[in-house]
Amino acid sequence: MPTIADVKIGLISPGGIARRALAPAIAAVDGAVLWSVLSRDAGRAADFARRHGARSPSPVYTDLGAMLADPELDAVLIASPDKLHAQQCIAAARAGKHVLCEKPMATGVDDAWAMVAACREAGVKLGVAYHMRWHAGHREMAAAVHAGSVGAIRHMRAQWSFKAADDSNWRAAADVGGWWGLAGVGTHCLDQIRWYMRPSSGEIVRVTPLIARAVFKGPHDETAVVAMQFESGATAEIVTSVLFDAPRRMEVYGSDGYVIFDDTLGSHGGGRIVTQAGEHAFRRCDPYQGEIRDFVEAIRDDRAPEVAGEEGARNVEILVAAVS
Repeated sequence: MPTIADVKIGLISPGGIARRALAPAIAAVDGAVLWSVLSRDAGRAADFARRHGARSPSPVYTDLGAMLADPELDAVLIASPDKLHAQQCIAAARAGKHVLCEKPMATGVDDAWAMVAACREAGVKLGVAYHMRWHAGHREMAAAVHAGSVGAIRHMRAQWSFKAADDSNWRAAADVGGWWGLAGVGTHCLDQIRWYMRPSSGEIVRVTPLIARAVFKGPHDETAVVAMQFESGATAEIVTSVLFDAPRRMEVYGSDGYVIFDDTLGSHGGGRIVTQAGEHAFRRCDPYQGEIRDFVEAIRDDRAPEVAGEEGARNVEILVAAVS
């Protein structure tokens, strides 16, 4: 049975990412407990709860209010479609539950900041699940770049694409999603760029997007190229697409060096990193465990999660600017 130190987490929406990554990460992190599961389909929630060992005596819910009324529940992990995040987060905050929200945290700027305000007013933690922050090589290189290993940052680039067979994915439609490739992977690219560049380059002051929707002709981005300029004058670009498979790549260029990341973007925690000094070896690990561990420790230590709601809201501001 859970101890008093365990953080009991309710999982909202047991979809693919919850099955493949989130529930296994909760199980692997000391002090984190999968407590309950919410789904529109009670059978689906029950199967998920059984497979992943949810520990509540009554772990299955189809109603959010009933789930949040559980006094034993400490926090929720929101993994539902993007347009549902704000309502679910605000309800959880008002019920006194901490929130870890999948990315992007909302599909509108007002909703994103309303989530931040609700959690602040309730005195609960709000984290955004950018798991790429806990790729071991990314963390080591971020620390090195922040310490000046490449000199002054001049430019950063991130490319992440995948080939969708059709437009049946919920992110391709307007009812529960706000972007397609930008929401699936582009928001991660943006988070990496802001993480690496903001300490020395300041805020993003200019966004220049190029959005293509010519193949499926739906409401959301199929290929997106987003160029940005920071206060320092440094520049960055993101390329995302649902139309082609290509190597996943991230590049940092500075006045005195560079970092090239090949195939490090994703859930696997691997890939290859090369700098001006040669190849950088790093330990392969599960980045999802890192984000769960950080969230649990933020609750225990009464501190903000590494990627707090304010940073998630700023990410949403850039995504909205890119498609406005």
